[in-house]
Amino acid sequence: MPRARATSTESFAGLLDDLTEPEADMGAAQTDERSPSSAAKARTSAIASALRRNRGLWITAAVATVALTAGLLVGRFVVPQDVASAAPPDPGLVTVPVEYGELTNDVTIRGDFGYSDPVEMSIDTSALAGPAVVTGKVPEVGAELKPLDVVLELAGRPVIVLPGALPAYRDLRVGVSGPDVVQFKEAMRAVGLDAGDPQNDVFDGTTASALATLYAHAGYPPPETADDAADGVSAAEAGVRDAEVSLESARQDLEAARAGRSAVDIREADNAVNAARRELDAARAATPQDPVLIGNLADALALAELRREALNAAPDTRSQEAAVAAAETAVKDAQRSLERARQDALPFLPAGEVLYLTELPRRVDAVNAQRGSILENPAMTVSGATVAVTGSAAKADATLLKVGATAELELPEGGTHRAKVATITSPEEGERWSIVFEPEPLTDEQLLLLQGTNVRVKVPVSSTKGKVLSVPLAALTAGPAGESRLQVVDGDPRDGADADTRLVTVTTGLAADGIVEVTPVKGRLAQGDKVVIGR
Repeated sequence: MPRARATSTESFAGLLDDLTEPEADMGAAQTDERSPSSAAKARTSAIASALRRNRGLWITAAVATVALTAGLLVGRFVVPQDVASAAPPDPGLVTVPVEYGELTNDVTIRGDFGYSDPVEMSIDTSALAGPAVVTGKVPEVGAELKPLDVVLELAGRPVIVLPGALPAYRDLRVGVSGPDVVQFKEAMRAVGLDAGDPQNDVFDGTTASALATLYAHAGYPPPETADDAADGVSAAEAGVRDAEVSLESARQDLEAARAGRSAVDIREADNAVNAARRELDAARAATPQDPVLIGNLADALALAELRREALNAAPDTRSQEAAVAAAETAVKDAQRSLERARQDALPFLPAGEVLYLTELPRRVDAVNAQRGSILENPAMTVSGATVAVTGSAAKADATLLKVGATAELELPEGGTHRAKVATITSPEEGERWSIVFEPEPLTDEQLLLLQGTNVRVKVPVSSTKGKVLSVPLAALTAGPAGESRLQVVDGDPRDGADADTRLVTVTTGLAADGIVEVTPVKGRLAQGDKVVIGR
């Protein structure tokens, strides 16, 4: 081989000499313009000159090329005799060691990490006189909403957060009643304010008076009543006064009627009777008698006596009593009008200025409202302040879980974090069960990394009582009577069929992730023993 490499080098050098021979005649070729091959000869001379100047470099490149080619040919066709005639090795035994430790069976679920119970929040703007312009108090994403917080300001008016489940669906004024009034009273009591007894479902004066305190906590004045409310109260009060004066006058008239005739009236009637009698007696004593005069005086006496007798009868007060009854009705009507006017002047709670939320505090997840813009519902999305992992599982896995069971969730940066099963909900439709996990407290950095991610949660559903021997399921074989057996290798597994092995009969226990608990019942088995799983 060295000889062949030298010959190749010499031949290449000779080639270079052949290419450089025309250089001696270059001058003649350049001056002989009449020769038709002068241009070709010039190019050849230039190439030869370049090759001669880099002769060492070109020789080295040629030697490397020849050596590479020779090496490839030898590796391809020249095979040692002992290698070519060798037989393939006998297959060995594939073994794994027996493990010793606690074995657990887990249910693994993938779930979305986020804050619990997200809800879209809409605000009633129907009572606003103008457009629902967002004027302030827009919360940041991640902000926490607590009772009495102002979650938004619309047209200069607050939207106050209170605990409750029933949405506000009407304005609450004095006189209305219902479950929404009960909820408001309970919410006020929960935040330490007295709005009346929640057992009473009527929005009364006590409830209305509590609104001033509620709005003072929020930093806003109570809602304004109608512009003419005060004038209405004044007019109603004047109406009550007039009705009471009329009633007093009617009562005096009735009292006078019930008192009967006075002594003067009786005396005058007696005097009239006596005067008529004397005149009649005088006419009868006169001679000659005047029959006409006597008849007239007798009639006058009879009339006077009748008038006197009339004074002795009980007085008729029916007209006076009717007047008193009418006056009393007028007073009651005036008082009811005054009560309505006063109620209209009391504070009220507009439906658009209160937002009921359950499980406070809540976290703001998304905000659609912007200051200066017209509000479009939903205004924002809020969720519980506690974090949760929400996933689903098939019925076979879900029924293995228990509320309160310990779980582990995998962290994005590696490692695990403890959690517990919070809720297990069977589906109304479909086959997947809803599973919610509550992790133990996380750092702010972990919350930032986990928010919105899909994580894997592992829940141990069964485990061995302490440490046990375990092997892969593939290591088990069935004996003649159906018993489970292991083939234990005591020698070198590479000996294959000639390896020293023995059979150990075992009973199986908990199986998890392809690993099974085994207990030897016939034969020895210890940690680290090699068991066959294949060949």
